[in-house]
Amino acid sequence: MIGVPSYHAIAAMAVTIAMFVGFARGKMSVEIISLLTIAVIAVGLYFFPLPDTKPTDGLTTAFSGFGHYALITICALMIMGRGLVVTGALDPAARFLERVFKLNGQLGLLLSLVVAFLLSMGVNDTPVMVLLLPIFVQLAARGGMASSKTLIPLNAAVLIGGMATTIGTSTNILVASIAVDLGLRQMSVFSFTPIVLVSAIFALPYLWLVMPRMLGDNRVEKTHASRRFETRLRITENSILNGRELSEVFSRLPAEIEFGDVPLGLLRPNQRLRMSGTHEAIEEASRILRGDTAPSWVLDRIKRRSDESRVDIAVVEMTVTVDSRLIGRTLPSSGIADLYGVAVIGIHRPDRILGEREIPLQGGEQRFAEGDVLLVMGLPDDLQSFARADSLLILEGMRELPRRSKALLAGGIMVGSVGLASVGFLPIAISALAGAILMFVTGCVKFDRVGRALSAKVIVLVAASIAIGKIILDSGAAEWIGGVMALGLQHLPPAAALAAIMLAVTFLTNFASNATAATVGTPIAFAIATRLGLPPEPLVLAVLFGCNLCYATPIAYQTNMLIMSEGSYEFRDYIRTGVPLVLLMVTTLSIALVVTYGL
Repeated sequence: MIGVPSYHAIAAMAVTIAMFVGFARGKMSVEIISLLTIAVIAVGLYFFPLPDTKPTDGLTTAFSGFGHYALITICALMIMGRGLVVTGALDPAARFLERVFKLNGQLGLLLSLVVAFLLSMGVNDTPVMVLLLPIFVQLAARGGMASSKTLIPLNAAVLIGGMATTIGTSTNILVASIAVDLGLRQMSVFSFTPIVLVSAIFALPYLWLVMPRMLGDNRVEKTHASRRFETRLRITENSILNGRELSEVFSRLPAEIEFGDVPLGLLRPNQRLRMSGTHEAIEEASRILRGDTAPSWVLDRIKRRSDESRVDIAVVEMTVTVDSRLIGRTLPSSGIADLYGVAVIGIHRPDRILGEREIPLQGGEQRFAEGDVLLVMGLPDDLQSFARADSLLILEGMRELPRRSKALLAGGIMVGSVGLASVGFLPIAISALAGAILMFVTGCVKFDRVGRALSAKVIVLVAASIAIGKIILDSGAAEWIGGVMALGLQHLPPAAALAAIMLAVTFLTNFASNATAATVGTPIAFAIATRLGLPPEPLVLAVLFGCNLCYATPIAYQTNMLIMSEGSYEFRDYIRTGVPLVLLMVTTLSIALVVTYGL
């Protein structure tokens, strides 16, 4: 006979429901709701402490999330991801996927989902998502599919793949270990893989074709998106154009790139080609052709000063104002490089008013005019000095160039951290923290820029979800819910019982934690099996699968929170896309369990 829950359990369930409703309505920010949840738990437990506890113990429960290993792990993973982005370590992978997506966007997404699924079968979900997240953010920045349309489907594919083996997630290992302690046979790595593969076949079309259409586009339309810059590409000794014709390599260049006055015959070092395109296209073309968009001595000096001062090189757009000294001068005669130590790597000349004409000078150089936009590279202080001294208006915030010299180092740190966690040599919390520290020590991530890697929304959300999970367990709410569930399931047929167990555990894992759902659900599954006269293994697997169906809320799993900031997601995005996936997976998994075990 199930009694009435304690008032602490009732309050814990009420706070959980209130937090969920607050997130779902979207009237208040995630940060405010999370902090209010923590505050309610702290104040409530201070004045109404749990049995056999002191009022101050409630403060520990409420604020324990801020020092929890899960939060530290997520922050460390964000820092390592930032290191991969700012060093350009993921550019090759992003360029490959970009080519696939440009060939066929749907094919690119399908390939990505399958790769994510297969990787997570043998590697823990979190490291897999950490590796993929910055690649798809970079891909979106390079003009591919918006990160808001790819990250939730990708995360779901990772979670489904992690469900397929006993080593896919730590939760699977936990459920299997508890089941063995309760008398179940030891399950092999691929014991239930065929069941998950059958469900994945039905889930894949939803992830691939439906889910992206349910998500918004978080790409910001840039006002200067069509702005084209003119530059002079200088052919160097190492350039792939050296001794070749431009036509031989033109197909490899971005579509936005155009050339003018191309010399006939083979190209030689020190020749200059007039080239125009967007900033990103010029940067990509320069990388492919291994040419310089400014005199080599200026670029070498900027790089040398950057190494000596440990300050990142930046690129900024500036417009020539009516008071500028540059008006009427040409780039060679302006002395910009000598005076300020910066390099003008491109010039955008807007359409002039009717009747105004630009007069080309000898050699084809043109005079600067009011309204011209300069694309300038240098150290931040030098760029500011140039803008102030020559009356230039900065149009775009400084964009730091990738520290490509540290790309291999950053990639090695990430691979090492993920590898140590994947083989079980170190917990993910320790390996991620060690990797983040190495990112700082080696200069892959600047300590004063760490704020750009971390998301305040994610931090307080993680802390609130940990506090909720702890109070749900400590108050007895989880135990009471389990008892009610066991009482009701004894009257249901096996297939319905499996689905009900899976749904109940899914609900618990989406609002408490995977570990809580596993520790509470596994013993309940054994008790229900005894009452119904069923083999315990399919019911234990129902618990295991339910612990992994954590798609419906961002607090359900750490990878859900990891993608929240980069995908610009709201709480309702997880509900809208996750609930149908949960129902689809519960249905297919339940049927597959019934068929497999002949229930």
